[in-house]
Amino acid sequence: MTYRPNPDSLAGLVLGFLSRNHEKPMPIDRAKAVAEVAAVLVNSAKVEVQYLKATQQRRGTFFEALPAPGGGA
Repeated sequence: MTYRPNPDSLAGLVLGFLSRNHEKPMPIDRAKAVAEVAAVLVNSAKVEVQYLKATQQRRGTFFEALPAPGGGA
């Protein structure tokens, strides 16, 4: 079976890496790479929220459900 990363698994990998290495000094290039991946994940989530709002959908890849427009569940 081929492994296909998705946003949730990538986020889990980044957060796991940070939790295991938060007290250890890290080379600048590695820290920059981790920060860039994290920024891409955040930006991807923002785009998905915008898409869900524009298409009035409640489910996406990052989130289980969004509140209904007007604050209802």
